[in-house]
Amino acid sequence: MRGAFLVAIAVIALAPSADAARPYLGVRGNMGRFQAQTGQQSSVGHVIVGWGQGYTWGTPFGALLPKLRPIPMVALQTRKGGVASPELITPQAIAMGRGDDYLFAINKAISDWARPAYLRPFGEMNGHWNAYCAFTESGRAKGASHSTTMFRKAFARVYLIAHGGQATTVNKSLRRLGLPPIRVDLPENPVPTLKVIWNPQGHGSPNIPGNSAQAYYPGDKYVDLVGNDLYNIRFKAEWASNEKLYKAHPSKAYGFPEWGNWGIDDPAFIQRMAQFVRTHRRVELLAWFDSTAGSIFDLSTKPKSRAAYRRLIVPLGRKASSFNSVPRVFS
Repeated sequence: MRGAFLVAIAVIALAPSADAARPYLGVRGNMGRFQAQTGQQSSVGHVIVGWGQGYTWGTPFGALLPKLRPIPMVALQTRKGGVASPELITPQAIAMGRGDDYLFAINKAISDWARPAYLRPFGEMNGHWNAYCAFTESGRAKGASHSTTMFRKAFARVYLIAHGGQATTVNKSLRRLGLPPIRVDLPENPVPTLKVIWNPQGHGSPNIPGNSAQAYYPGDKYVDLVGNDLYNIRFKAEWASNEKLYKAHPSKAYGFPEWGNWGIDDPAFIQRMAQFVRTHRRVELLAWFDSTAGSIFDLSTKPKSRAAYRRLIVPLGRKASSFNSVPRVFS
């Protein structure tokens, strides 16, 4: 009886209060399937696209974004597919404007969407498995075209073009960065309609000073939300690094564009995330990775975690229906 009582007290302590943080809950994969598993009415639909996808190949943005409603979260890669596919453009090339046509298309697609959206360029940039990381797994620098300096400039260019505005205004910022100008005026996608997510992992891989999260930070002017991908791998989630990243950016909203139990059924990880959200009021986004049937993250094979998610995470979320009446604003 005493054990049951203590469990009940723990659950009550994690239940949302009136002044608790209220993040938007999301998922990558089948949103309907995830709702059936957890009861979550997702506010955010997450998709990862290869370079050029939605513009020169794949489902056009105009058809893709509505599938992710109410709030699309589009993550950009510099490959066409997975980690085995070739790199299509370098950070240096993006910084110098050689990917602008694609960025213009993204800017227009978000403007045409005319509703809230997240853009997540080059997530986990301090992970060696990503082409845009400045280092190999062994810690060897990849060279000038992939340096952290070039990454910061590339990210800032993506930010400026995605948000758009008159060319003269955008070019003032590009000039300060030492980057080439744009030649056309762009639709404006102001904050809070569009929010650009800077999303390292709190713990670099390789974990060397030059590959720290901060080494890739482009500056407060070019970031709307700081994200961290946090996975529970063999019960070793990097909570200390996560706390450090949160504290490093006190003026920014915070989120988890990806989080999940990596092939294990561990409800304690779900409980700890609920506790983090409740005690860190700047958390705005919490998106599970992922709901694809058969994936190592699928909650259908993790009954304890699924039950904990339904009980502890779902009640924390903002209601997706709130966007129906105010489509242009993050409420």
